[in-house]
Amino acid sequence: MQHVDGNALAGPLAEFFSFDATTATARCNGCGALGELARAMVYRSGAGTVVRCSTCDHVLATLVETTDRAWIGLSGISAIEVRRG
Repeated sequence: MQHVDGNALAGPLAEFFSFDATTATARCNGCGALGELARAMVYRSGAGTVVRCSTCDHVLATLVETTDRAWIGLSGISAIEVRRG
């Protein structure tokens, strides 16, 4: 399955966060790497979206969207850093 970069998350994550989450830095639970979500590998299918670490391929997050609801799981992220200003 081909992937796109984390910038594809801008629209879906806007439903959950009041800032551009693709600019946030996340720490991977798998390898400890830090990186902007925009650099993550994003895989989309009919079942939802899977976000993987660009360093170790660990699953960082999952997103599922329907016509009237959206779910996000961040089980592969131990911390998210957001810069102010």
